[in-house]
Amino acid sequence: MKVGCIGLGDIAQKAYLPVLGSLPGIDLHLHTRTPATLDRVGDTLRLPADHRHATLDALLAQGLDAAFVHAPTAVHPQIVTRLLQADVPTYVDKPLAYELADSERLVALAEEREVSLAVGFNRRHAPGYVQCADHPRELILMQKNRIGLPEEPRSMILDDFIHVVDTLRFLVPGPVDDVTVRARVQDGLLHHVVLQLAGDGFTALGVMNRLSGSAEEILEVSGQDTKRQVLNLAEVIDHKGQPTLRRRGDWVPVARQRGIEQAVLAFLDAVRAGKVLSARDALATHELCERVVRAVQDRAA
Repeated sequence: MKVGCIGLGDIAQKAYLPVLGSLPGIDLHLHTRTPATLDRVGDTLRLPADHRHATLDALLAQGLDAAFVHAPTAVHPQIVTRLLQADVPTYVDKPLAYELADSERLVALAEEREVSLAVGFNRRHAPGYVQCADHPRELILMQKNRIGLPEEPRSMILDDFIHVVDTLRFLVPGPVDDVTVRARVQDGLLHHVVLQLAGDGFTALGVMNRLSGSAEEILEVSGQDTKRQVLNLAEVIDHKGQPTLRRRGDWVPVARQRGIEQAVLAFLDAVRAGKVLSARDALATHELCERVVRAVQDRAA
């Protein structure tokens, strides 16, 4: 299977290329517009020169069976459009685009051409979070916090808070009939945002504080007098009377712990099987993010 990787930044080098580079039967090709990075990463993976491409045209000329897009968000629409027009099944790092209209257009193009389009919401595959989907979920609380990183609202929500939004959508046990957004914006920068989703018998809260003093990710689901807690995607704590802690195994790769390996395998297995993957559900997450962005902008006006 001939697979292209477009964009060779941190997320590609730390998370995706170690998985793709170790899979049997994968003929891996790289593309970035930065020659030094292309050489360094290609050397690390011991790829021959004809598997390193300085232009997207050169990569597409290889006749790809699938592609992974890890380029900056701003160029996703341009790159993904080219791939879909070439009928290449495409996995793109979240988000599809900063603007909802671009995301809608890409999903429509994939459906029109009957080509797979998948968005990298790896937390849906992370073992600790998958276990939470099997737990009573009357109350869901997810926090994803950072140190000293207030940011322009749209980029913060679409590049980072989108993980919180999608995880809540993944875990809510029924239809959402109420959406509430709270935020603090100062000098045009988003300091924190809180999203509440509510439905029949459940409430879900998503929180991001970019001035929290701690870089952390905490997920809690509770109901029927029990609670399951996941700390930084690694430790699962069950609370029913006395807490019971289950740590990630010492030899479990980080990519597997974070669900990236499973997401990659699920996408490639679908491509091999000729199954067309739809990004329509991922688009619903983008639509909810747009609702959050507009609520934050209205509050800052």
